[in-house]
Amino acid sequence: MTYTLGVDIGTYETKGVLVDATGNVAATARHAHEMTVPQPGWAEHRPEEDWWGDFVTVTRDLIRQSGIAGDQIKCVACSAIGPCMLPVGEQGAPLMNGVLYGVDTRAMREVCDLTDRIGDDVLLERCGNSLTSQSVGPKILWLKNTRPEIYQAAHKILTSTSFIVHRLTGEYVIDHYTAANFSPLYDVTTQDWCFDLAPEILPPDKLPRLLWSSEIAGHVTSAAAAATGLAEGTPVTSGTIDAAAEALSVGVRSNGDMMMMYGSTIFIITLTENRVQDGRLWYAPWLFPGQHASMAGLATSGTLTHWFRDQFARELPKEDAFSTLAREAEAIAPGADGLLFLPYFSGERTPLHDPHAKGTFFGLNLTHTRGHVYRALLEGITFGTAHVVETYREAGVEPARILAVGGGTKNSIWLQGTSDTSGLSQIVCQKTVGASYGDAFLARLAIGEAQIDDIATWNPASQTIHPNDVPGYRKAYPLFRRLYEQTKDIAAELG
Repeated sequence: MTYTLGVDIGTYETKGVLVDATGNVAATARHAHEMTVPQPGWAEHRPEEDWWGDFVTVTRDLIRQSGIAGDQIKCVACSAIGPCMLPVGEQGAPLMNGVLYGVDTRAMREVCDLTDRIGDDVLLERCGNSLTSQSVGPKILWLKNTRPEIYQAAHKILTSTSFIVHRLTGEYVIDHYTAANFSPLYDVTTQDWCFDLAPEILPPDKLPRLLWSSEIAGHVTSAAAAATGLAEGTPVTSGTIDAAAEALSVGVRSNGDMMMMYGSTIFIITLTENRVQDGRLWYAPWLFPGQHASMAGLATSGTLTHWFRDQFARELPKEDAFSTLAREAEAIAPGADGLLFLPYFSGERTPLHDPHAKGTFFGLNLTHTRGHVYRALLEGITFGTAHVVETYREAGVEPARILAVGGGTKNSIWLQGTSDTSGLSQIVCQKTVGASYGDAFLARLAIGEAQIDDIATWNPASQTIHPNDVPGYRKAYPLFRRLYEQTKDIAAELG
């Protein structure tokens, strides 16, 4: 029996899995890390410790726990949070912490300046995306403007996955799906890097080589083998962003398939026949040539449940806290007795793209309990998700099949509430391992030992969540939308 290794580096932890040729999980492992917030609007990881250190720890744990020798692992695939921005020196050593995805809003001045100069219509046509906090190009320009010594020393600008692949193989590569988030440096019409829109950002030789996610980037070096326990020469794929691997893990593969990922953020990927051109959504080529992906994501979702537990349930044992909070919230009727919540703790990504948006509890009175507040928090996330679904419909995208995945699917208020507020049925698959499982499948594809439709037998459906008509949500949702509109100017003035 041979195995493939999938490792996913998330916002708060790294997960790994060893999977055999028929999709059975032989072993899983995980290792926690922190997201650093040096100042409001910033979000960072430590590449050596949080990315490579976690990869090594998880891989060694998997090999030790399973008893599977490194030479039985036929291919390795990694995914990670993204898109990130990391400058590295000539030997690939990080020159600073990794700047995270759209939750990091430090480059909004550069976003505005580049948009004004290039024009949003040109950006949408050439890059497929408006510039937002999710875009890597403005963050590289921020580096040039504010950290010129680091910018000058940078040999390459990487993302989280390409950093891991370089550590494993010595190769500087990036997949097309991730590269499309480097606007305005990636042209979706040619599916290649472009430098004519903003030549001042950086020279062409500073970016990695482009590959598709099922292509082999290189092979495990002797140094990487010694660090991880993998066999020298093991093939390594180019990798991708965690959300894409998570979508693959539950069978997103055909036009009309939508993934609803319940993680640190809500992230949505929908495969479409043609490119969706709408500045409120994101676009990228999918993991394989000839397919298109339309994406959306809230800035904070599962992160908010962790924040609430850590701030308002400190007396509860951590292993029991979420189940206790869920019971308290379930005792409250939908609508949380008039309490509204805006989940914009790190601004908001789609569809608002407002870095100044603020988290808000509105309507508190003396009858409200911790259960009310926690329920309102979960409902606010579902309302934010319903707003995204509305945006898809306005852009002409109606999903044919919704596949739900992620730790949040275990929270019944969150999962059922998302169906109730959006009007969508959701399929939950048997295996909820997540992105690392999608990575293991991607590795099997890369070596030609699986076909894309095999994922349906690797991970079949286990249940379907159908929407209900909930009067409390029907009343609260339009008020949620109005609350943002009527307070956004105040939020912006707060800074």
